[in-house]
Amino acid sequence: FSWEDQIWIIAQRLYQRYKGFSVIDEIRDMRIDGVSGGVSGIPDEAMTRGGYWQSPNTASPTKNQGDLDAGGLQRACDSVWIFYKGKSIQLSFLSFGSEGELRRVCHNIYKYQTPGSLTEADGYRINHMKDGSRVVVLRPPFAESWSFFVRKFDTQVVSLQRLIRDKNAELPIELLHFLMRGARVTAITGAQGSGKTTLLMALIQSIYAFYPLRVQEQAFELNLRKLYPSRNILTLRETDRIAGQAGLDVQKKTDGTVHILGEVATDPVAAWMVQMAQVASLFTVFTHHAKTFPDLVLSLRNSLLKTGMFHNESIAEQQVSQVIHFDVHLSRDAEGKRYIERITECIPLISHNEGEETIDNQSDANMTWDRYIESSQRVHRHMMRTRSFTYRNIIEYHQGRYYLVNPISVKQREAMEAEMTAEDKQRFRDWLTQEGGYPVAS
Repeated sequence: FSWEDQIWIIAQRLYQRYKGFSVIDEIRDMRIDGVSGGVSGIPDEAMTRGGYWQSPNTASPTKNQGDLDAGGLQRACDSVWIFYKGKSIQLSFLSFGSEGELRRVCHNIYKYQTPGSLTEADGYRINHMKDGSRVVVLRPPFAESWSFFVRKFDTQVVSLQRLIRDKNAELPIELLHFLMRGARVTAITGAQGSGKTTLLMALIQSIYAFYPLRVQEQAFELNLRKLYPSRNILTLRETDRIAGQAGLDVQKKTDGTVHILGEVATDPVAAWMVQMAQVASLFTVFTHHAKTFPDLVLSLRNSLLKTGMFHNESIAEQQVSQVIHFDVHLSRDAEGKRYIERITECIPLISHNEGEETIDNQSDANMTWDRYIESSQRVHRHMMRTRSFTYRNIIEYHQGRYYLVNPISVKQREAMEAEMTAEDKQRFRDWLTQEGGYPVAS
């Protein structure tokens, strides 16, 4: 090595040791989906307390592939994982070396814009890094070991055409475009790492540019101002003193037309989202971790009940089913391939048995006890009826191909056309007339 190379290596090692992020210093800046540490292996405290060093075979009778061979057991400080293309991969050849070094990295990695100290009383910190990555840090006694999670997000402008490339990709691409142009309240659901945030970023391009966007996040992840600097966008986030509910309340007074929720993860935010979609904005787009469409409705319904906005399950469920128009569910297979599993339309059910809703309207003289009990039972059955909606998939994904399996309801078609410009309305109608020409799943 030349003299300059030696100086550069020494400077890099010094920075890595005292100010940087140890062995993940360079990894964190790579084009990966995320990196984490301290999430596998045995914590030092557990090793000392349990006598693992004296009898490792009793603690780990069989070794898994990737376990360290030298010491027989992995420590928590030997844990370095990356998240790449939907897969978690352990870098077993890397180690922080000691719990003290892992602790130092945990203390440093979340410090952008000085969010506050990570104390035993707090237990964890959620923040964003300068490049927009989300970082979560946990410590004992809240967690069994010091650990961190860095989730990276692609801050480049991504189009729907780039994200959706399977056969008949024009089906979901066009439908998603028209859902945004038609101002439909849309949920983007799926497991972590399925691509919800990326798809949400791409959908912004399909929202009319003359609509002001207001965004609420737990940590700055979408970075929509960087992607679309010419758009009217304002993003708010939670802080130690300002809860997400307060931020959502403020958004009412910022002339926002379209509201975007980075993630509906708490009951107050879920309840406010339902209320906001009803009265405060033209339409709302949000992400959720629900696995099925009924799970989505029931989860939001339960949030309304827990926050005290409603006390009757049936009424709360009706409110949710009337708010949500479509659900775009994302998935990924064992190889890490991401795709849209389905696009589902919510269809609220309207009861036609109005006579069951009230007790028989008869005078006390003509009302027998048996008839009163029967009438009361009908009222109770109506109030406890939990199924206030049905749903149907418009588009489904099967074996590498997208299929149109059901048409959009007439009610939703008319509502979408009412929000579109004349040009988009004609394009939408042309697309609807071509639906019969696409293959239908058997």
